[in-house]
Amino acid sequence: MPHRIFGSVKSFTAKGKLLYKDSMHTLAESRDIDELVTRIKNTIYLDAVSKLQKPYTAVSVENALREDLVNFHASMANIAGGSDVLNAYFVRYIIWNLKVILKGKASGRLYEEILPHVNLRAEELVGRRDIIVKALVGKDLDEAITSLAGSEFGDDAQKAVNIYKEKGDLQVFDVFLDHVFYKALAKGLATSGKETDVKAVVIPEIDAYNVLSILRAKFWGLNEQQVKEIVVGATSTITDDIIQKMIKAENINDAMIELGNTVYKDITPQLTNDIEIITNLERSFEEILFRKYLGTFRKMFNYATMISIIKLKMIEVRNLAIIASAVELKVPTDNVMSKLLLVE
Repeated sequence: MPHRIFGSVKSFTAKGKLLYKDSMHTLAESRDIDELVTRIKNTIYLDAVSKLQKPYTAVSVENALREDLVNFHASMANIAGGSDVLNAYFVRYIIWNLKVILKGKASGRLYEEILPHVNLRAEELVGRRDIIVKALVGKDLDEAITSLAGSEFGDDAQKAVNIYKEKGDLQVFDVFLDHVFYKALAKGLATSGKETDVKAVVIPEIDAYNVLSILRAKFWGLNEQQVKEIVVGATSTITDDIIQKMIKAENINDAMIELGNTVYKDITPQLTNDIEIITNLERSFEEILFRKYLGTFRKMFNYATMISIIKLKMIEVRNLAIIASAVELKVPTDNVMSKLLLVE
């Protein structure tokens, strides 16, 4: 109970400091990266960006914000006293780096080109720095994959490479590396997610991964066995029967018919273009989850608020990274704002 009370209070405090729509709009209006950093210094991210040295770049800004996020997550995990769900979410930072590294290697980028995009703070906190460094210094994609052999990332990383070499789509790395995370999340939910509030925010995320992964696998033309290997299991809202029917469906539109028999029928896109179906559905799932995270704050003293504030901070950092990149590229403010999930 002390963990729950302290964690809930800290969650509510952090939520009160989230950047609202108007603040994000002001940041997006920055004329250049220097002005953006100056404006960010007027937010809770003062300490994070004050460490940066000129010349500022969108990449360096994002890296600083991600490190701040990792530190916040670690503090919440300590308060939670060993929550398997919160610990599972920590794996995502390691996977983020692996995605950057493997996609970079696949694109033929050199070590010096990939390094600025990698932040090892999470790995340092959990003693996993070596595994990322070995992948990073590998001379090519195959050597990076070999370095992961024997780790929890090895099998999925190898499958991703095999399919990438056949299909040529870098997003293959997202799906297969995310599979490692969602397996850990599903396991964490099974062991420590007995509370209804926790299930309410975690299950839709697992559903979103399963559904979108099945659809992407169909888009790539993967066989039934390959699709089954990236699904992490049924939930109370998408049963195993529905999952199997989606996997066996002849095409993406037929899979959507099966999804229409679930609680997600209202967000099933009425489209025919496969890419548009996946893109629209992904955005709809993001919006559902965003509302659920905000909704947990209607009740005090529950672990769901601790999960939600971490997820809301992740979304906020992603928003800021999008803004930084847009400011650097001189993208119009309205175009940028339409890409963000915002607290009104």
